[in-house]
Amino acid sequence: MDYKSSGVDIKKADVLIKGLKEKIQESFKPEVISEIGGFSGLFDISSDNYRDSVLVSSTDGVGTKLKLAFLTNRHSTIGIDLVGMVVNDIIVTGARPLFMLDYFATGKINQSIASQVISGIVDGCKEALCSLIGGETAEMPGFYNDDEYDLAGFGVGIAQKGKIIDGSNIAKKNLIIGIDSSGPHSNGYSLLRKIFIESGKFDIYNTLLEGLDRPLADVLMTPTKIYVKPILNLLKTFNINGMAHITGGGITENIPRILPERCKAIINASSWNIPPIFKLAKNYGDIDELEMFKTFNSGVGFVLIVPPDNVDDMIFMLNSLNFSSQIIGEIDERKDKDEKIEIENYKNVFKI
Repeated sequence: MDYKSSGVDIKKADVLIKGLKEKIQESFKPEVISEIGGFSGLFDISSDNYRDSVLVSSTDGVGTKLKLAFLTNRHSTIGIDLVGMVVNDIIVTGARPLFMLDYFATGKINQSIASQVISGIVDGCKEALCSLIGGETAEMPGFYNDDEYDLAGFGVGIAQKGKIIDGSNIAKKNLIIGIDSSGPHSNGYSLLRKIFIESGKFDIYNTLLEGLDRPLADVLMTPTKIYVKPILNLLKTFNINGMAHITGGGITENIPRILPERCKAIINASSWNIPPIFKLAKNYGDIDELEMFKTFNSGVGFVLIVPPDNVDDMIFMLNSLNFSSQIIGEIDERKDKDEKIEIENYKNVFKI
């Protein structure tokens, strides 16, 4: 017997990475001083650009959206989802993403699938202005089914000590800007699959449901929007007191994470257009409106909390960068028994 006879083909993994080496190096910045294939990745922060700085790290996966990738056999964008989930968390501190590492584990390496996934990670890193400097490809027969895989990412960014955004400057009368999402991103897919796939009621490949211009499979596999470029552009000119990446827990759980105890957010649910996919999920799943805001981003993927000055200019800049945005609420004083967030005008916003 040998290792290959047990289901692990080390040579196949080596061939995969060597074949992707040139693609991965497309994401390299000059600070990357290691080659793909080593035991670790090296990133040089010795220049003056990185003095008085703090490293900012985050890790995440894409959850059960992977199940949809398996079902639809669409693997080219799931890597973008992975990058988005990591770097969008890093950017909320005002940090600039530097590099990422990925973990790809499967029952049996399928060269085509693995290449699509990792190429998507590279594409996401390029969009996020960071480098993919390494990772791990693990073949684990008996643990994962063949042609199925798990995916995780780890990212590191950098921020100047005096410019870290932690929400402490958020104050009454600050305004809340919501930047549109591209769809459900990578959250709530266990519920979405239950509604649209496990129910067996829908042809996700061919039928156009109310309000959709594409089949469900296309809509649900739309990758997570990466907000790094517009946020870095804003930070060159404007003051931002707080930011939130709207992920698992939706609007009602993520915005309070950055609020000081003295503050509460008042969100006007009628201030932005709810995308059709969320309206369909609410109606076909018979989900309560407030539960929708607790589970999904409901069309708002990223939130800025800013002083009232220059809000119009900020929204104009975001819109000019093709990141549609609008004022969705404001900060008020929080009394002892108040919740940290209130959703107003939510009745009928999910009406089809």
